[in-house]
Formats: sequence, structure tokens, C-alpha cells
Amino acid sequence: MLDYEERTAFLGEWGTFQKMVFFLLSLSSIPNGYVGMAMVFLADVPSYRCRVPGLNSSSFNLDLNLSFPLEEVRGEVVLSRCLRYRDPPGPNGNETEGCLDGWEFSTERYTSTIVTEWDLVCDDDWKAPFTVTIFFVGVLCGSFLSGIVSDRFGRRLVLFGTLAMQTVFTLLQAASTSWEMFCCFYFIVGVSETTNYSAAFILGSELLTKSVRVNFGALGVSFSYALGYTVLPLAACCFRSWRLLLVVLAIPGFLYIPLWWYIPESPRWLLTQGRLKEAESIIKAAAKMNGLTAPDVIFTEDENRAKESPRLYTWLDLVRTRNIRNLTIINILIWIIISMTYYGMSLNTPNMDGDPYFNCLVAAATEFLAYASVWFLIRYTPRRFTLPFTLLLSGGLLLFIKLIPDELSGLTLTLVMVGKTGVTGAFGFLYLYMMELFPTVVRNMALGVISMASHVGSTVSPYIAFMGTYNKFLPFILMGGATVMIGLLSLWLPETKGEELPEFIHQVKPLQRQQGKESTHDRKKGTTSVEI
Repeated sequence: MLDYEERTAFLGEWGTFQKMVFFLLSLSSIPNGYVGMAMVFLADVPSYRCRVPGLNSSSFNLDLNLSFPLEEVRGEVVLSRCLRYRDPPGPNGNETEGCLDGWEFSTERYTSTIVTEWDLVCDDDWKAPFTVTIFFVGVLCGSFLSGIVSDRFGRRLVLFGTLAMQTVFTLLQAASTSWEMFCCFYFIVGVSETTNYSAAFILGSELLTKSVRVNFGALGVSFSYALGYTVLPLAACCFRSWRLLLVVLAIPGFLYIPLWWYIPESPRWLLTQGRLKEAESIIKAAAKMNGLTAPDVIFTEDENRAKESPRLYTWLDLVRTRNIRNLTIINILIWIIISMTYYGMSLNTPNMDGDPYFNCLVAAATEFLAYASVWFLIRYTPRRFTLPFTLLLSGGLLLFIKLIPDELSGLTLTLVMVGKTGVTGAFGFLYLYMMELFPTVVRNMALGVISMASHVGSTVSPYIAFMGTYNKFLPFILMGGATVMIGLLSLWLPETKGEELPEFIHQVKPLQRQQGKESTHDRKKGTTSVEI
């Protein structure tokens, strides 16, 4: 059987070619950091009230009190934003009516948002969070399609094709003439965003060697995503119009065009397609870039044909035995809640006290801290400590926020950001942990299924954040309680650090509470070990 790792070992691990692939593919993930999170500013709701024709500006406050009834919002009694007194009054005195003449929006913070553009308030206030849900439905569909299309058409073509699609449809969003048109384009952006991220991740994993591969996934791609997230509040602060902001965020996509001539296709994928000559030419070009001389023949047709046809595994194999079924169910629950909490906290930024641009910038900065901290924990602590610690820390701090007095808004922001650091770190750690828990024969399939399930949580997250417009503590209570529960649930997962990777389903480790009942001789010895 053709052994790719052995045949390409002469390239080394960290030559010029590997460095180029590492950094260029990492940079391709920068737009992913701001494409989805842009709705924090695109769909923010500025202060508003019903438009009242002829309202006298010289006696503005008096006229407001006479024009609008009172209502309770987030525990405070304020003038109604969706009702006004009828003029002239009806026979029953101060009768109210809806905003028949539309709304007036404050321009103190934003020139315009999609909310002010299409009046997504009052009876239509559900449309703003639903817009984000449409994006995450696109992400869900992209998660399903990414593996299929990249296996069919190649990693490189899919990467650049979806980067182009993301750029073009973001520009089309900026030209939208209706909310419905905006949502349709945003769905396509969601599909392309997750597809190019997955294609870049797979391409980097297949082009790089084992030791560099871990750094690429845990640091390269993650830090680039965090960098894109950091750019968002800076761009939004400079460009206060939603249309202009989208154009500014789309333009960097054109900078990736030259990368087409530097990032090659995956030789591994080419070999699966029987395209040995193309795979060899890429390996020889990489050797030349590294200052090495490649063998005249690297792969042969006979060896490629001699590859065994293994048994085909299906999604049913993820629930076929008790051990793998338990792992699948627990991982799905953990991923759904972590995704809901991560995106819920990120989208809830405008509902927090203080400046939303500063809050978003701090939230983005926590990403760097989270990934660096988890990298340290991965190296020096057990897996069974890392995941429960980050989840229980995050959930506990979110629940504690309810006890903080309103005047200590700085302390509240600190607790929120530390909590977000914990859940972000847990999110990044899960990819590595899941690779060690599931056997080789279904590992990629498990990642696809569980990643798809996680987007169920992300589609709910906009409504978690939306609750914050009515009760600022409710999102933290829901997200904190759910995160604590999965933190306790994660204590059942088995330890995997420094242990042999399972190759087959019968080698999957039981849950921690069952390990005393399982005999170790049931698991096959001699599988490959990965040290982190």
C-alpha cells in the first residue's frame, strides 16, 4: 500500500514550502473572523420612537410625554417605542395606536443599519435575529456540503471558488434593496464561509506534516480567525453605514487572488483521483523550494492500484456500539451548547453596558488569550482537566453576573470576557480532543456529523442574544446554566493524552464511569501514538 508520509519524508517538516503553506492558508481564514460577526453592527438597534408629524422641537420633552405612553423595558419605565397616543384623541380619552407614520432612529452611533433601513422594529423585531439565523442555516448547509464538494472537485478549487463567492455575495448584500434579498445573499455567504474554512483546514492538514499540522490547526488558523474578529470593531467604528461597512469588509477578498499561484492542490487528494504525475510535480516543486533534490520516481501506478478497498463506514457506525454511541451523543450535546454560548455571547455585545465597539474589540482580544491558554493546557495538563475546567469556569462566571450590582459595569464586562475566553478555548480544544476520541475509520465522518450538529446551537444563538434587549441577565443565565451542565457531563469522557489512537470502532474507550468495568485486553495494542 502506498505510504504518502514515508514517500515525502525527504521534504522535511519546516522548510520554505511548509512555511509558505502554513502562513498563506492561515491568512485565508482572516475573513471568517468578521463575516459572521459583522451582524453585531449591521443589525444593531439604535434608539428609536414613533414618528409624530408636527412634533414641536422647542418643547420636545413635553411633547414626547404627551405623545407616547409609558412601558417597562428591562426593569425600567420608559416612553413606548412602538405606540403613540392618537391625535386627535378618541372618545375614550388617551387611546393608543401603532407607528402609522414610521419611526425615527437615532444617528448618534450609526448612520444606518439594516434595522433602520427596513424598519425591523416592533412587530418586525424578530427579523433582525432571524437574519443571523439564516446565515447559520447557510453555515449548516455548508458544513454538510464542504466535505462532499472538496472530495469531488479538490481542496484548492473549492477554497478559492468559495472565497470568491463569499466576496461577491458580500458585495451584493451591500446593494440589497430589500430585507428578503439581503437574507438570500447572506445565506450564500454562510455556505461559502464555512466551506472555504473547511477546505483551508483540510488542505493545510494534508500538505503539512504531523507535528506542524497540530500547530496549524491550533494556532495558525485560530489566530487568523481572531485577527479577523479584531479587525471588525475597528472597521465598524470608522464606517458607520451598513452598506459601506460591507463593501469595506468584502474588498480584502480580492487580495487572495494571487494566492492561487502559490498554494498547490493536495497531493494526497490527487493520488486518490489517480493523478500521480500532478502529485509528483507538486512534491518536486516543494523539494526545489526547500533546496532539496527529489527522487526521480516518488509514486508508481502499480502501488496506487494496489491500495486496498476498505470497508465503507456510514453514519450508523457512530451509534453501532455502546462505547462509540455514548461518545457521539455526549459530543453532540457538548458541541451544540458550546456553539450556542460562543455565538450567543459574541452577538450579545450590543446589549452590554458601555460602548459596543470597545466591547467587541475586547471580546475579539480574548480569542488570542483563549487559544494561547488552551495550547498551554494541552501540553501540560490531562485532557479530562482541560475541557471541564474551561467549561465550568465559563459557565460559573456567567451565572455569577446576575449578582453584580448595576453600578459595577466594569466588573460585569470583565466576568463576561473571562467567561468568553473559557468557552472559546473549549471550542478550539474540542477539535483536538475529538480526533483522539474517535477511531480512524470514522474520524472524519464524526467531525462532519458533530460539526453539523453544533450549528443547531449557532442557529439558536441570535435569539439568546435577542432576549438581552428585554432582560440583560437572561442570556447569561441560560448560557451559563447550559455550559455548567455540559462541563459536568464532560467529566465522563475518557483520558486520551499520550495514549494510542484508536484505529477501529472496537478500540474506542468507554466513558470514565465505565472504565472500571471494562478490561483493557479488549482493545487492540500497537496503534499509532500522537504526542502533543
